[in-house]
Amino acid sequence: MAVFLVYLALLSFLSRCSAQWCYQSQYSCDDACKDPSRWVAQFPSCGGLRQSPINIVTSKVRVDSALPPLDFMGHNSRINVTAENLGHSARFVLPQSVRLGGGALPGQYRALQFHLHWGVNGRPGSEHTVDGERFPMELHIVHIKEPYGSLAEAERDMAGLAVLAFLFEETTEDHPHLNDLIAALGRVQNNGSTTVIQDFQLCDILPPARELRSYYRYVGSMTTPGCEQVVAWTVFHKTLPVSNRQLVAVAQQCRFWTGQPMTDIFRPVQPLDGRVVYRSKAGAVLPDFIAVLPCALSLLAMTFT
Repeated sequence: MAVFLVYLALLSFLSRCSAQWCYQSQYSCDDACKDPSRWVAQFPSCGGLRQSPINIVTSKVRVDSALPPLDFMGHNSRINVTAENLGHSARFVLPQSVRLGGGALPGQYRALQFHLHWGVNGRPGSEHTVDGERFPMELHIVHIKEPYGSLAEAERDMAGLAVLAFLFEETTEDHPHLNDLIAALGRVQNNGSTTVIQDFQLCDILPPARELRSYYRYVGSMTTPGCEQVVAWTVFHKTLPVSNRQLVAVAQQCRFWTGQPMTDIFRPVQPLDGRVVYRSKAGAVLPDFIAVLPCALSLLAMTFT
């Protein structure tokens, strides 16, 4: 009888595993767990022509003067944020008071959640790459278009989601406010567990709005199944700081639904397939200024001679 019960438990585990998608680092279960290369078998949209993330080739990016600054609403408010372990990743649920507009987006959007993508042992773990470089970590803030009441409703709209992406750059000093998120991840180590961060300010982990005028924009998809191609992506030039100590700590907190350490949670970059990546005009201001600086100094010198 005991052997029979063990057999049933094993079948249940394998069945549960085969129904799940996973990251490459989690690939196990006798090849039953579907890693990114096999997501398309269960989720056809993952094989579409507007998939994310992508490699941004800066020499091929087009400047679009019609991309104005974004409007951030509620980012300075003190809010309660619920952290959740979803089994394949962890997320931080945001209240509806956090909203987004401007940036040539087709309407107003309200925030749903934010989450991080990371590597292992301090190694790179961003999803988007720039000129082939993978960054230490990446933050996504997911918004749905108003007046949709749910993610499922928003996914029926070709521009139903707006995701803000922030790339991290390793520094010698800690990010001053990232430790609160790391501590929360440590309280949701197992699949299905939750905790609350009280009096949280989203602006604490982001640069000031004046430093976010420069960004890339392209149309793409969610980076997890079902890979719905309904996302207006905004990838900011301004990076966020993170120390190596914090990078290592982030990857040590949570476990996948299989019990394995939650590491290397990023999807490989996808083909651009003819899409154009745009850059806000603010991103071109500094290089243009540097280009004309010698001329300006020369004219100034002539004036005083």
